[in-house]
Amino acid sequence: MGLKANCLIVMDSIYRVWFGMIGVALGCIVSSCTTVATSQFEATALTTYTWRTEYTTDPSDRRRTRTEEFATTSLLNRNGERPDGAVTGPDDQGLWWAELPPRPTVEEMEERKRSLEQIGTPELLKTVDYSLTYTSEGQTRTLPTDHSVYRKAVRAYQDGRSLEVLLGVGDATVEDVNPQ
Repeated sequence: MGLKANCLIVMDSIYRVWFGMIGVALGCIVSSCTTVATSQFEATALTTYTWRTEYTTDPSDRRRTRTEEFATTSLLNRNGERPDGAVTGPDDQGLWWAELPPRPTVEEMEERKRSLEQIGTPELLKTVDYSLTYTSEGQTRTLPTDHSVYRKAVRAYQDGRSLEVLLGVGDATVEDVNPQ
């Protein structure tokens, strides 16, 4: 490959990166990403344990499988502080968890079984729903977010710092926060 070909490849790569960055910036502008400053906020993570069991008429065909949920327990984590009712934690994600819900009994699982179905083994599902509540210009909003934003907000809260909040498309989610 000659020098001219190498230059063309490098220029092509530079243009792709440049236009990619412009595309992201324009996408954010067009989709109306909003930035809000706030000193009043609360980061929450709802940790939930749920027992569930699969029922199937054909174990080789996922389309013939349905799931039933049984007992569940939840615990609301606020700003990374240990909540009342926490039994375990903090875990590797900095979250506290409630006690385990009771495992479904054979009778409970059989009660929900339909004709010709096989009952699967109960499994314990762990889920977390993250949100950020903030007040800005006299308006309080609670929006969904992710673990990364939750942890940044927790650290800012613990340090007594305010936040710059980057909202997502249609101001329906919190995409990022920057401690101020």
